[in-house]
Amino acid sequence: MRVEIRPSKAKGTVTAPPSKSMAHRLLICAGLSEGESVVRNLAYSEDVKATIACLQALGAAIRLDGDTAFVKGAHVTEPIGSSAVLPCNECGSTLRFFTPICMLSGEERTLRGSEYLMTRPMVVYEEIAVKQDIRFEKSADSITVQGKLKSGVYEVAGNISSQFISGLLFALPLLDGDSEIKILPPVESKPYIDMTVAALREFGIMIENDDNVYKIKGGQRYAPTDVTVEGDCSNAAFFEALNYTGSNVTVEGLREDSLQGDRIYKILFKKIKNGDSPIDIADCPDLGPILFAVAALCGGARFIGTRRLKIKESDRAAAMRQELSKLGISIDVGENEVAVHGGRLHAPTEPLDGHGDHRIVMALSVLLTVTGGVIEGAQAVNKSFPDFFDRLTDLGVKLHYGMD
Repeated sequence: MRVEIRPSKAKGTVTAPPSKSMAHRLLICAGLSEGESVVRNLAYSEDVKATIACLQALGAAIRLDGDTAFVKGAHVTEPIGSSAVLPCNECGSTLRFFTPICMLSGEERTLRGSEYLMTRPMVVYEEIAVKQDIRFEKSADSITVQGKLKSGVYEVAGNISSQFISGLLFALPLLDGDSEIKILPPVESKPYIDMTVAALREFGIMIENDDNVYKIKGGQRYAPTDVTVEGDCSNAAFFEALNYTGSNVTVEGLREDSLQGDRIYKILFKKIKNGDSPIDIADCPDLGPILFAVAALCGGARFIGTRRLKIKESDRAAAMRQELSKLGISIDVGENEVAVHGGRLHAPTEPLDGHGDHRIVMALSVLLTVTGGVIEGAQAVNKSFPDFFDRLTDLGVKLHYGMD
């Protein structure tokens, strides 16, 4: 999809969309419960649809009614007498959350996804599979596992994706024996682990946390419940960023006590505006693209803790460097830092590329409300925020979109 955005000011109030991160977690807990749960306030992004489809592949019965899902859980620890294929599509969270769950029954389970998704690191699970004699086979578009996960002590590096730790937290309570997850410092993206623990607690699963050690009692059972997905700080940040373009937008629908690491976006935006550098984004890497965009609007900034931007839907620092150069802004990208230099934004002389990354597309859209321009591959927003452009239009942004 190709979107053309004209210079325009946004004005009005917007309600934050439902949190994709928390939707994944609550849906999975519901899908592991013994009985029917209700998950309210869902937005059916491509990623959330992938998680729903994977739960169904494992035997969960899911009925959707508007923004509400009625979920009757699957007995994932029991053999069903056949293999199953889980369609993860392009969602890294879905792939990593479900891999340990697929190691509970001992039967063959195949997690299928795009070729790019299968390039995302899975080394934590590969090493566990080798140690526990679990089959783990990768192909260009799938991972197949077969064998039973064992309770025990797991050591996981803290500077890789927290999704591995969350995946283990979903599965280990269902094993007979007790387990521990020891996270080796430095620990990054801890707020995402906290979100997983909070979701588990909603469904009656108790996890003890002592510093960087998570103690998990075995033999627990997920209890069905009725939950509501909170607003998404990650996606709210794109609307808040419009205020740095001269627009006037109020964002509603976020919890004051949210555990989302990306809730810090308002503080980081102000730091950029005030020239307070460096800014550490190790705990909130998903904010990287919009932080770089705000830095481009506010005279530049330096960021550290950027290493993991390379292993997202795109190499996000490199992608923003390429696209911001078309707008007159230069970026230096190091191993674990990014410097956005000051400069004057100008209209691009060629279309911007969305790099197949929803957060790149949304960050560039904010900047184009100032300069005007075209983004190709704008359909990437469907991954997390399908009605993003409709929301911009409702705020008065002038845009037109159609097929590339």
